[in-house]
Amino acid sequence: MNFSLKVWRQANAKAAGEFKTYKVNDITEDTSFLEMLDILNEDLIKKNEEPITFDHDCREGICGTCSLYINGRPHGPKNLVTTCQLFMRSFKDGETITIEPFRAKPFPVLKDLMVDRSAFDRIIQAGGFISVSTGSAPDGNSIPIHKDVVEEAMDAAQCIGCGACVAACKNASAMLFVSAKVSHLGLLPQGKVERLERVLNMVAQMDEEGFGSCTNTYACEAECPKGISVTNIARLNREFLAATFS
Repeated sequence: MNFSLKVWRQANAKAAGEFKTYKVNDITEDTSFLEMLDILNEDLIKKNEEPITFDHDCREGICGTCSLYINGRPHGPKNLVTTCQLFMRSFKDGETITIEPFRAKPFPVLKDLMVDRSAFDRIIQAGGFISVSTGSAPDGNSIPIHKDVVEEAMDAAQCIGCGACVAACKNASAMLFVSAKVSHLGLLPQGKVERLERVLNMVAQMDEEGFGSCTNTYACEAECPKGISVTNIARLNREFLAATFS
């Protein structure tokens, strides 16, 4: 398979960027998207050209660092997959593929396709800690939790913080990300002690970072590679109101 790639190139955070076109040939359909970029970079290095900078780590759909905007969609054309789980068979032979970094003010471009998503880290830090007594590990059955609550908490905990929700949102809102963290920590007994303080601090930090507001377009849920539900945003709003008036 042969492809024409329109790739965003930007030397650093302060430099002006532009799209540059590259050709990649003889790519097998089972090549992953990141492997295809590796092949392109090898060709660029052989030509003494600057390789394309992009984020990646686990390449198993777990870490969330492989965040690319591909043909107008975060992580590309497939649903419920990260960029590293996207394979070239998802594209047509000879297709032109446009590759950009996530576009959001709180995610400034560092170089080429790499953005700074440390705003998410600061939101997590603002959430603080949970109160757990020290000593020997408690018995696994000592705190009964209803199965429905466990499933809701674990569904929310699947969020990998990739930022696709922000990239998909016309307002660059981080509500889906924050609501997932508030849900998975606040639903379980261990996180309930700091539940109200946590939601106030995380929302305050989210606003300080410059993320936009939620206008319920559901684009975040549609593009989330882990299928995090917008029902978590409703829970976040309820938790925030409860904390505000408590």
